[in-house]
Amino acid sequence: MNTSQHARISRQHRTTLRWIVAICTITLVFDGYDLVVYGTVVPDFLRDPSQIGHLSVAQAGALGSYALMGVMVGALTAGAVGDHIGRRRIMIAGIIWFSVAMGLSAFATSITVFGVLRFLTGIGVGALVATAAPLIAEFAPPHRRNVYNAIVYSGVPVGGVLASIMALLTSGGDSWRTLFLFGAAPLLVLLPVTLLHLPESPKWLLARGQTERAHLLAERIGVPLSGPTRAVEDKKVGFAALASRRYALPTVLLGLMSCSGLLLTYALNTWLPEIMGRSGFDKSYALVFLLALNGGAIIGGVLASRTADRTGPQRVITSTFVLAAVSLTLLTLGLPLGALLALVAVAGIGTIGTQVLVYGFVANYYDTQARAAGVAWCAGFGRLGGIGGPLVGGALISAGVSPHHAFYAFAGVAVLGALVTLFVPRQSTVEEDAVSDSLPDRSPADAAGVLAYEPTR
Repeated sequence: MNTSQHARISRQHRTTLRWIVAICTITLVFDGYDLVVYGTVVPDFLRDPSQIGHLSVAQAGALGSYALMGVMVGALTAGAVGDHIGRRRIMIAGIIWFSVAMGLSAFATSITVFGVLRFLTGIGVGALVATAAPLIAEFAPPHRRNVYNAIVYSGVPVGGVLASIMALLTSGGDSWRTLFLFGAAPLLVLLPVTLLHLPESPKWLLARGQTERAHLLAERIGVPLSGPTRAVEDKKVGFAALASRRYALPTVLLGLMSCSGLLLTYALNTWLPEIMGRSGFDKSYALVFLLALNGGAIIGGVLASRTADRTGPQRVITSTFVLAAVSLTLLTLGLPLGALLALVAVAGIGTIGTQVLVYGFVANYYDTQARAAGVAWCAGFGRLGGIGGPLVGGALISAGVSPHHAFYAFAGVAVLGALVTLFVPRQSTVEEDAVSDSLPDRSPADAAGVLAYEPTR
């Protein structure tokens, strides 16, 4: 292949990768928006029964968990079919489902209807979360996957910041309905772009035996695809592959790791405004803490991912879990406002930022045949922690536990997450082995055709 052909392929792939990163990032912005927007309206629901009815603290925690139950169902469903029907179809269906359910939530007038719609919204979110990481893993350069994954999953805390800002700008009465109606925007803005610019994964087509179609698509969009992937030894696909000897133990540990990260993420995003409010801060200041939490996750998650690409994600994830435990413990010392905001930002790195790294770690841990199922398992089983987060926070507050003890409890979860991460066995994917095996046999120009397609740094 001559230099001009390499340059053309490189340009095509940069364009394709940029569209995929943009689509997945915006998709997860609305996931993060949905995650945080409920936390911003909980204080209003608790104090104004004219909105959806008389709501106790325990009921508020349960409502926060309904969406996460839906996420678990959506993620596991996407994992069950995603490795069989492809990434593109799941992404499109998830955007439609999420947008419609989110929009309908704005018109709820009772706790029951609102709870059902929160569950249905979660199903769409789960499908999207479980699909974004496999797409990035199959289109991004191997040595830059953690960075691209972090960019995409940083959409979650960006959405949290967006929800916090909109909540600060709108307050009281029926303003919460506007916040939820805004969540339906992907149906009008994102869906048409996805239909036009999101391709199916050539690696997935190749893994499914559609060799000719895979190579034709790869050539059209400029994605390097050197040939058939090495066969997985047991040839199992999807969740069946997760139960194989190779993946069984790591799958359990990765699920527990994700469970810890998501418990912290959802507990803090749901209850941090209320906890800080009970510590003496008014609503505006309490929402600023949410901004600090998610803002820290955005910056820290991307920076940590660059380290993960150089040293491996496992060590970095262990460190960020420890960082979360330390910062949450220090929040109990009654420090000045500036110091508290800084610690909350660091806690954002160690909780939400950690979960960003977890998705990248998991997506690159599994081969194409099991990738969607592996990410779905961590997003779905991990949601047990997410479901528990609002419930645990609600139970602690209902029991009259002080904010100090709530932070201690969350710090303990972070320590558990660090310990679980340490025991995950190191394992490279079949695809990574194939790339490393093939590189010595290539000329420098051929190797450039495989690896030099990343966007200019």
